[in-house]
Amino acid sequence: MKKSLSMLLITFFVLSLTACGTAAAGPAQPAETIKIGHQAALSGPSALWGQSEKNALLMEVERVNAAGGVLGKQIEYIVYDNKDDQADAVNVVKRLISEGVVAIIGPGASGPAIAAAPIVEDAKIPMIGTTPTNVKVTLDDEGAARKYTFRACFIDSYQGEVAATFALDILKVKTAAILSDIGSDSSQGLTEFFKEKFTELGGQIIAEEAFRSEELDYRAQLGKIRDVHPDMLFIPTSQKEAGLAMKQAREMGMTCIFMGGDAWASQELIDLGGAATEGGYYVNLVSLEDPIIETWLNEYRERYKGDPTMPNPVMAVDAFRLIINAIESTESTDPVVLAEYMSNAKDVPVLTGLLSIDPATHNPLNKPAVIETIKEGEFAFVQGVAAK
Repeated sequence: MKKSLSMLLITFFVLSLTACGTAAAGPAQPAETIKIGHQAALSGPSALWGQSEKNALLMEVERVNAAGGVLGKQIEYIVYDNKDDQADAVNVVKRLISEGVVAIIGPGASGPAIAAAPIVEDAKIPMIGTTPTNVKVTLDDEGAARKYTFRACFIDSYQGEVAATFALDILKVKTAAILSDIGSDSSQGLTEFFKEKFTELGGQIIAEEAFRSEELDYRAQLGKIRDVHPDMLFIPTSQKEAGLAMKQAREMGMTCIFMGGDAWASQELIDLGGAATEGGYYVNLVSLEDPIIETWLNEYRERYKGDPTMPNPVMAVDAFRLIINAIESTESTDPVVLAEYMSNAKDVPVLTGLLSIDPATHNPLNKPAVIETIKEGEFAFVQGVAAK
């Protein structure tokens, strides 16, 4: 009798476990929220851009949720710090995927974006970079568009073309030198495209020097550049390196024009370079003076009591609105469905206007550029450049 009772209890226990296992393996319950991930540099030298992205996305999520959310669900915003580092970017993307996000916004830099791209491709989760301009971000080794990787900004080839054309046609320079960061995919990409267009249009590159990321003294390289007397020094680097390079160049007696790319758009450039940055020019995605973002900018200023660090937050908003449009248009939160929709998106209303995606490259088709300068210690709009 005792043996029979024991066997009965054991049988009941096994059946209970089996029942629990069956329940756990049943159909997944609908998510109560729609999770959208964001990876950005929230610390380190690029934190000014990352924090501005985060601020802008917090505003967007609150706006959408206050209006009732999407498909009757609230947006759950999940953000992690990638420190603008490739290894951290990979780890952050894996973490966001494990937490069930339907799409990922960011990163803002090309190196981390290129490193993260294979991860999202394997997981089939769409990722929209905010400002990674290197062509390799959205293209695989064969030159085909990655199915799940997109960007909200223009690419280095267009930025390099704009810089070269402005230098020759407007600034009337004939010779240029280049100081680049050999450890930055974005810097090297922009260097190559600038060189190609500048020489194609009749300009001459008379010196080219490089340094490794995190180096802070460029006097050896600048000395070689000074000796050939270029009309312009093109510095396609981040704000910290560019600011220091301009300051050192002026201290060494160089009087040439300085020019750079969108990574200059940070107050740190002026803080580090001081008077040496005055009169420098750079290509940017959008200007604070652009009337199309005036309403949004006023809301940002009211909430955060200051200006955003451009252009990242605007591109982050564009990426977010593309994702929301994809969810609403497909009535789905399936990442595969969303990626397919975004690959062929046309005239999607975003902060900067109407956004269309080139299915062959996953780059936006209509992103204009602007030229800005440093005037009296402030960034100032010079001119707009129509999208091609």
